Amino acid sequence: MTQRLRLGVNIDHVATIRNARGGDHPDPVRAAEIVAAVGGDGITAHLREDRRHIRDDDLKRIQDATDLPLNLEMAATEEMLKIALRHQPHAACIVPEKREERTTEGGLDAAGLHNQLAPIVTQLKDAGIRVSLFIEANPSQLEAAMRLGAPVVEFHTGEYAHAHERGDGEQRAVELKRIADMAALATKNGIEPHAGHGLTFENVQPIAAIPQLAELNIGHYLVGEAIFTGLEPAIRRMRDLMDEAR
Repeated sequence: MTQRLRLGVNIDHVATIRNARGGDHPDPVRAAEIVAAVGGDGITAHLREDRRHIRDDDLKRIQDATDLPLNLEMAATEEMLKIALRHQPHAACIVPEKREERTTEGGLDAAGLHNQLAPIVTQLKDAGIRVSLFIEANPSQLEAAMRLGAPVVEFHTGEYAHAHERGDGEQRAVELKRIADMAALATKNGIEPHAGHGLTFENVQPIAAIPQLAELNIGHYLVGEAIFTGLEPAIRRMRDLMDEAR
């Protein structure tokens, strides 16, 4: 029997809406409580250098509000390492970060940044934090994750999502096979594969059907759908689609 696929819900963009006008509404902590109530498997939050959505004080409040594991997305910097070590999230997913980007663009160059990443990965692991690397689904990046000793990788599904949006079925199939092949290779080498970025009701099922994937992290789309239907129904529908694919 295929294992149940976990759903981590990224609540960053609840904070984006809050920060657009300042103040405390809408509160990402309330979103975290809804995720917990509706059966989500985890909360993902990205504390960016520019604090454009999640703020420092949100982290503890999110951790205090639910028993769900917190997956902290973070850049590979000393500042973020100190914050992660202070808050002790269940997991830390190291992502690339550029101040000028609207959202994370592509995967982390784990191969090219080995020397920068190695001490950060080691310190996080020594603190009992589960380390994940957000990478492209290609052999060189997966090999780099193995050399770094990361127990988890999250494959960037952005190119798959873009191909789906363009109606480019051929490229979509290429991207899907690439992710599936790398998920199988990761599992074979003892690394737990996750996936995320750009996943929607319309494109999630082929990704969710990849048997080796253990978790999907989805945020922007669910928050967008929540504007029209509410967050709870949006999460429930995504959960149902994922389950149908398995």
